Amino acid sequence: MAEKVAKVGAKKEGGWLYFVDKDGDVSRVQMARGGGKATSKNKEKVAKAGVKKESGYLYFIDKDGDISRAKMARGR
Repeated sequence: MAEKVAKVGAKKEGGWLYFVDKDGDVSRVQMARGGGKATSKNKEKVAKAGVKKESGYLYFIDKDGDISRAKMARGR
């Protein structure tokens, strides 16, 4: 079960991969198509959230464009 960490409301566009970067902000990079390689050089910030990440959780952008987290299942 996931829990919302920050309400950002980032609008998602097709062809982009959205993620929580190391600063705890929402960033995006263009998806690789046809064997191409997406590089971090093309990364751009979409919204500032400043979320402090805790160990043992997976942080992601949910369907509402907000940052959520889920406990990772490890050691199984």
